[in-house]
Amino acid sequence: MSPQLMAPPLATPDIDEEVQVSTSPDLPWMCIVWDDPVNLMSYVTYVFQTVLGYDKKRAQELMMQVHTEGKAAVSSGARDKVEGDVKKLQVAGLWATMQQAG
Repeated sequence: MSPQLMAPPLATPDIDEEVQVSTSPDLPWMCIVWDDPVNLMSYVTYVFQTVLGYDKKRAQELMMQVHTEGKAAVSSGARDKVEGDVKKLQVAGLWATMQQAG
C-alpha cells in the first residue's frame, strides 16, 4: 500500500468514560419492527397476524405505521416475552429489534 492511500490514525476513545444504561426492571420492553425495502406490505400484515396473533385490521394498521413512519412498536411486556417476539419476527424475515420503554 502506498503511503498516500493510508488514512491518518483515528483518535483513541477515552476509556474512563462511563455509559449510563437504563435497565429499570419495572419498565416494559418494546418490540420494534423497522421498514425495509424487501418485504411486501401484504407479507408484513400476514406475519403480524400469524406470529403476533393480531386480527387483519390491527395487523394492517401496524404495517401501515411501519411503512409510513419507518417503524412501529408491535408488542411490549416482559423482556423474555419481547425477546421471543423479536426472534420470531426475525425468523420470518422482518427487521425487528427491542428496546426498553422510557
